[in-house]
Amino acid sequence: MPGSYVPSDYLPVLIFMMVAVGFGLGTLLVGALFRPRRPYPEKLKPYESGVEPVGEPRVRFSVRFYVIAMLFVVFDVEAVFLYPWAVVFDKIGLYAFVEMMIFIFILLVGYIYAWRKDAFKWE
Repeated sequence: MPGSYVPSDYLPVLIFMMVAVGFGLGTLLVGALFRPRRPYPEKLKPYESGVEPVGEPRVRFSVRFYVIAMLFVVFDVEAVFLYPWAVVFDKIGLYAFVEMMIFIFILLVGYIYAWRKDAFKWE
């Protein structure tokens, strides 16, 4: 149709999105209308695994927590790159194999560096 700015092929997607948003908002509204509201001091207290909270909630964490998390993400990304490569290994040829070996070598160098710097020690 000339002059139409919204393709008609996207109409089912728009309807689906409207139904999804309507269902979410409707569920929240029904829950707000029918759930019991009986707040009391014990119910409004913060809960920490059955133990009464003690001290400040804002505690400084060691940088090691963040270093371990970043190392986990780096090696997780490596696994994400290795899976599709392994699936098409027989079709990609020697060039892609050499590229992946270089990639794994660079990650191995990073792993050895982190190991020598005691980044994996949890103290």
